[in-house]
Amino acid sequence: MPKADVEAIFDALGAANPAPRTELEFVNPYTLLVAVVLSAQATDVGVNKATRALFREVRTPEAMLALGLEGLKAHIRTIGLFNAKAANVIRLSEQLIERHGGEVPRTEAALVALAGVGRKTANVVLNEAFGEATLAVDTHVFRVSHRIGLSQGKTPDAVERDLLAQVPPQWARPAHHLLILHGRYLCKARTPECWRCPIAQWCRFKAKSAAPARATPA
Repeated sequence: MPKADVEAIFDALGAANPAPRTELEFVNPYTLLVAVVLSAQATDVGVNKATRALFREVRTPEAMLALGLEGLKAHIRTIGLFNAKAANVIRLSEQLIERHGGEVPRTEAALVALAGVGRKTANVVLNEAFGEATLAVDTHVFRVSHRIGLSQGKTPDAVERDLLAQVPPQWARPAHHLLILHGRYLCKARTPECWRCPIAQWCRFKAKSAAPARATPA
């Protein structure tokens, strides 16, 4: 895709959403890390419902260990795979205390060494908590990048590489959220709302959808 088109795409996305950020609720880097771990294969809305009460009680690894595995499960049992996720959160809390003095580390290598933390989770934390220009490729970013024409990568890592090579410097940090939110609310998997898309003129998606027909008044 021509550089000018890429710049126009991100300028338009940024104009439509000038202050993009994660929709996960958190109070500090630790609670963000926990929320992102819990959000795997779950919606942000569902995670937020479960963590509001949890984060009033627990905001540090030490407090999480004091709550304990069963106490954590009681808070998050509405989230899919809550048993495995609870075990990971308890273990990563232990690791944060053992290895990092209870603080969330600021490098990808240290983050992915924690229980339940993969590259995507690490990138979200680095971007949102510490302002790093990272790109976490979730299902929304993967889909939108292919539709727009920014990548044909077959894996999240390949898409990430393509995006990092193209995103204009001024959009390096917010690009992650701009693409996620665009995919969540406009460029949806089954019903993309192309008729009101701010980047439709540059998008390479051939099967653009038209506005739904209005019902004829009786």
